[in-house]
Amino acid sequence: MNQMDLFSKSHASLTQFDYIYIYIYIYVYVCVIKRSYLFLFFSEGFISNMSVHRQYFPDDEDEKGAAIRKYNSHIKSHETLICDPGAQNYGPYILHGIQEKYLMRFCCCCCCISQPVNCMSCAVRALADPSHQRAGTNLRYFEQLLSKELRARGQSQQEPADERPIQLDTYERPKDYLPEREVYEALCRGEGVKMTQKRRSRLFCRYQDGNRSPRLLLKPMKEEDEWDSPHIVRYLEALSDEEIEKIKELAKPNLARATVRDPKTGVLTVAHYRVSKSAWLEGEDDPVIARVNQRIEDITGLSVDTAELLQVANYGVGGQYEPHYDFSRKDEPDAFVSLGTGNRVATFLNYMSDVEAGGATVFPDFGAAIWPRKGTAVFWYNLFKSGEGDYRTRHAACPVLVGSKWVSNKWIHERGQEFRRPCGLTEVD
Repeated sequence: MNQMDLFSKSHASLTQFDYIYIYIYIYVYVCVIKRSYLFLFFSEGFISNMSVHRQYFPDDEDEKGAAIRKYNSHIKSHETLICDPGAQNYGPYILHGIQEKYLMRFCCCCCCISQPVNCMSCAVRALADPSHQRAGTNLRYFEQLLSKELRARGQSQQEPADERPIQLDTYERPKDYLPEREVYEALCRGEGVKMTQKRRSRLFCRYQDGNRSPRLLLKPMKEEDEWDSPHIVRYLEALSDEEIEKIKELAKPNLARATVRDPKTGVLTVAHYRVSKSAWLEGEDDPVIARVNQRIEDITGLSVDTAELLQVANYGVGGQYEPHYDFSRKDEPDAFVSLGTGNRVATFLNYMSDVEAGGATVFPDFGAAIWPRKGTAVFWYNLFKSGEGDYRTRHAACPVLVGSKWVSNKWIHERGQEFRRPCGLTEVD
């Protein structure tokens, strides 16, 4: 197929290969428009030998081909190929199968503007035959140019490009980060739960009016003890079916890969050990959210003015959140510094669905497993009254085996609780 044949095809008839073909020419067009940047990376010696190097640059045919952009207005700028370190992850998938001559032109231009060796290496690896002679020649060509430029600037030769895919903005724990893995997995299977008859005898159920909150006097909450120490309670009928559906409706358009706070920087980022989608809802989004926030304050007796937004999370099959702490430890002083509201003093977790198999909330330290029940909520303190972290509250969301798990949670912070939960006399009160 020649270029004009491709230009005349309708949007509906374009194949996946056609789109890839078009995207490369669009990017070549961008490269040509920005040709003034080509010389920023090279010395005067490179410019003086331009006639030698010109053969590697986009030619008139490339520039004409890029004109497809004006005839296909439905193609958005974010759909074009972008040459950055993160693009290496997608190179073998997006570029595989493209005619070698077009790939080489694209990569030649791309490398002049962005990452010279990294991007070129990505393109060479994307070829069906990575040992292709011309591909290897072009790669060595750009490596030599980069090496000369570095020497001219007094820098040493850069390290060889890492062949492993680069995962940007993803925090990975060390390989030995999960010493309690066997206990955690056993609890998820329903094994090893340390609920003895003696402990069970200390668990009760009661009506909770939130210290005589006017909104709970006529209809107090039904409260059940799930664990004695640390004290974990479950509230029945915490959310109605109508409220659950409304929360899901508000959250679904905003669901995105769930994030965690990097313990080193305090910045939100994705992590391999948390597999779910989440969204954040404000009280102003809908009266239902404001009502739920107020109910949490009434039940716990803690102020939610300094709490984080209501987080809604959906765990599909295989969705999980490996053992973690909700509060920041002493070696993570900057985890919540940007919020200015202190540490996470407590967690209020709403279960918005039943789960056919899996999905329990487990506490490996003391062997507790709490199973999802739609409409209920569980609550526990992450900090002692002294402000010290309760390391027993390390917990996990077990993988969902069958079904879909919906939860929403409210992380309540220290600020504003000075008179609602005053300090104790000892460190572990």
